[in-house]
Amino acid sequence: MKLPRGFGTYVANIGIKDASNDFTLVVAEKTCAAAGVFTQSRFAGPSVVLSRENIANLSARAVVVISKNANVATGAEGLSNAREVVNAVAQKIGCKAKDVLIASTGVIGRQYPMSNVRAGLAAIPNTFVNTSAEDIARGIMTTDTVQKVAESVVAGSSARVVGVAKGVGMIEPNMATLITMIFTDALITKPELDKIFRRIMDKTFNCVSIDTDTSTSDTAIILASGNAGSVDLANFEQALSEVALSLTKQVARDGEGAEKLLEVCLDGARDVRQAKLVAKSIVNSPLVKTAVHGADPNWGRVAMAIGKCSDERDIDEQRVVIRFGNQEVYPTFVDAFGLDALSKYMHSDTVRIHVTLNTGNAECTVWGCDLTDGYIRINADYTT
Repeated sequence: MKLPRGFGTYVANIGIKDASNDFTLVVAEKTCAAAGVFTQSRFAGPSVVLSRENIANLSARAVVVISKNANVATGAEGLSNAREVVNAVAQKIGCKAKDVLIASTGVIGRQYPMSNVRAGLAAIPNTFVNTSAEDIARGIMTTDTVQKVAESVVAGSSARVVGVAKGVGMIEPNMATLITMIFTDALITKPELDKIFRRIMDKTFNCVSIDTDTSTSDTAIILASGNAGSVDLANFEQALSEVALSLTKQVARDGEGAEKLLEVCLDGARDVRQAKLVAKSIVNSPLVKTAVHGADPNWGRVAMAIGKCSDERDIDEQRVVIRFGNQEVYPTFVDAFGLDALSKYMHSDTVRIHVTLNTGNAECTVWGCDLTDGYIRINADYTT
């Protein structure tokens, strides 16, 4: 899959941790419209701090990602090192430092191996002929098992939207998630791009959760080169939504140790806030997640997850409806025939839980995964 017109990339190994690629740079032909949302963690890393500053004017020329090292909780030295990376990239491609965004992902609390990083920066080429989105997706991976890419064409135009993402753990976003980069050659004004991007992020990446833990490094960025000319804004938003939703589901399905994608649809809520709150309570419940893993249609665990949203006083158990797939399990109880069909459904690789609160007309869908012993093995030995 190629990047949209106006972008090139350079992906390499610079010795951050092992022999796999760990340095990714995407460069636009010229400074272009950009937007970004980032973690709200109080331990936000230097990469997040710098990118927030640099994207404040809603423009950028390049994005650099260092994987296998988050450069978080590294103090003044870590911030200085991140600035050095940004400055070196800017000098190499001939732009201002404020036009370079940076993201970093991996182990927390370790300084970049700067001698290796400096050698890697010196090796950046003068031209960027590579346009492979797959190379970018592989270059930003840490514990991911598969690369995550998606594309869509903006209806009524030749403009494309191409996105990549990484992340399988420490995922419970707050205004962003993981490392997500989206590129388009559509011509969009800075304010419109920012508004549309934030709307789409809130409905997609902000609705995914693997383990309830918000990363220190969450970064979501979009760059628009404008090379394909103007587009219909509604069509552009639809294309961006398709890409973001695809990446969201890919992230959820590749959750650390995951074997099943869990989709929770919550409708009939008082407002979107309530819908998302209750849906997240369900998708984040370890008991629900283990039941899904074991193909156990234990709807009582879903009822528990709804019930613990105790501040939502208008939720009445007698009005709530719970379904697994299309099968209602509460308040209508499942007979023997329905239980057999439900058991088969629960063994599928995607399980959908549909809850209607009947407190209003709002809805929200969130995505997650089952909880397996593989998740424990991966995270018990992450740094050792």
